[in-house]
Amino acid sequence: MSLSRKYINRAREVLRLEAEAISSLIDRVGKDFLHALEVIYEARGRVIITGVGKAGIIGQKISATLASTGTPSVWIHSGEAIHGDLGRITKDDVVVILSNSGESEEVIKLLPVLKHIGTPVIAITGRSSSTLARYSDIVLDISVEREACPLNLAPTSSTTAMLAMGDALAVCLIELRGFKRDDFALYHPGGSLGKRLLLKVRDIMRTGSACPTVRPNDMLKDVLVRITEAKAGAALVVDNKGRLKGIFTDGDLRRHIDEDVYILSQPISKLMTPDPISVNQDQLAVEALGILESRKIDELAVVDDKSKVVGILDIQDIVEAGL
Repeated sequence: MSLSRKYINRAREVLRLEAEAISSLIDRVGKDFLHALEVIYEARGRVIITGVGKAGIIGQKISATLASTGTPSVWIHSGEAIHGDLGRITKDDVVVILSNSGESEEVIKLLPVLKHIGTPVIAITGRSSSTLARYSDIVLDISVEREACPLNLAPTSSTTAMLAMGDALAVCLIELRGFKRDDFALYHPGGSLGKRLLLKVRDIMRTGSACPTVRPNDMLKDVLVRITEAKAGAALVVDNKGRLKGIFTDGDLRRHIDEDVYILSQPISKLMTPDPISVNQDQLAVEALGILESRKIDELAVVDDKSKVVGILDIQDIVEAGL
C-alpha cells in the first residue's frame, strides 16, 4: 500500500522543526558555554552525566562521546543516584544534569547532596527559571519553540537540542585537549578505524615456518616444496645475511612453466622477480594494503630497518584482520 503524501509532509515538518531547534542554539552559545567548557576542562575528576527518561538516554550518548574523545565520563541514572550511586561522585568531578523541564523529582533531590559534596553542577535544560537552573552553577539553555511531536508532548526537538549542545561541548574539548587521530584509535581498538590507525604489518605478517625463505641457488622443485609446506603463495629469496634479493610467486611459475621443460631443476635466481617491493614491519597495515591494491599483487616481503627479511604479508592476512 502506498503511503499518503500527508506523511511525507509530516516527516519533513519534523525534520524542519528539529533543525530549527538546533539553529536556535547558535546565538545562545556565549559566556555560559565557555564557563562550562572551562570547568570541565580543568576538572581533576570525571564528567558525571545524569538525567531520567529521554534526557537520560541522551545523557548516555553524550557521556559516551566524551569518554571516547579524551574526557573521562560516566553516566549515572538520577533515580539510581538518589538510592546510593551518589557515592560514585566526588568534589573533583563535574556533574552535568539534563532535564528539559528542570523539575524532575529525581533530579531535584540530587541538588542539595551535590552542593554538600562540593561538585560543580552544569544544567542543560529547557527552562532557565526552573529549580534545576536556579540551583546549578552554570546553565546551558536548550529551550525549543515546540516539540516536533504533533501533540507537542513527546520529547523530540528538545532532546535533539540537548544532544547537539552535548556534541558542541565534546568537540570543543577535543580541540582543547589536542586530541589526535591516534588517541581516538587508542580508545577504539576493536573498530575498523582503530585497526586502520593502530594495526601494523608486524601484527599480521607471517613469520617462521609460515614465511618460506630460500637461497638464490635453490632449485625450483625445492622452493615449491617450501611454499607448499608453508601454505603460502610465494617464497622470498634472501642472501647469506638474510637480506631480500627476490620473490617467487605463483604468477612467476605460470609465466615460466611453458618456457623450459626442465624448469624444476633451474635455480630460483633465474626465475624470481629481483628487487621486489617490500614494506617495513613497523608500517601501518593499511599502508601495506594500499601498496598491494595499487600494484595489483597478493604478497609483500616484510623487512626490518636493516633490510633483513622478517616475514611475508599476504592480502588474505589483511582481509582476515578486518581492514
